[in-house]
Amino acid sequence: MSDSPLPLAAVRETLEAAPREKLPMTYQEVADALGLQPPRTIQRVAQALEVLMREDAAQGRPFIAALVVSRRAPHMPARGFFELAVELGRFPADTALHAQAWREEYQRVLAARE
Repeated sequence: MSDSPLPLAAVRETLEAAPREKLPMTYQEVADALGLQPPRTIQRVAQALEVLMREDAAQGRPFIAALVVSRRAPHMPARGFFELAVELGRFPADTALHAQAWREEYQRVLAARE
């Protein structure tokens, strides 16, 4: 696959179809599931997730992007996820509250998948 934007439906479908025991997925696992090849695989996944967050916010759905985390501790989404969640009015601006807000959003996504 080239360095072109990702098909958003494929990203959403990958996350919706992932077995619960495989969640959360890392950015690299999503890239691998989509068959992405370098360069910029993680960046392309992150960009697609940001578009999906905007779609989810517009539709009043939980952020499916909450299912994707960094492989590095503390194993939470990248900073851009939190920044956009604040921008979209879903998360509080206080960064001390972000981890809890993400955990709650993660649970909402799981509940919506069932």
